[in-house]
Amino acid sequence: MNAIKKFFREEDGAAAVEYGLLVALIAAVIVGVVKILGTVIQGAFKTVCNAISAGSCP
Repeated sequence: MNAIKKFFREEDGAAAVEYGLLVALIAAVIVGVVKILGTVIQGAFKTVCNAISAGSCP
């Protein structure tokens, strides 16, 4: 009975879950930022390419 009470009072696993959620949130933010910046950078490269080659860029 004491082992069961001790198991439910232990909070080490909860900290690991919280760190896992934080890492997942940070990864999701990074993916979103990279996706947005990728679109912006792609547009900039297309603009430069069109200016150099008179509109024959894909």
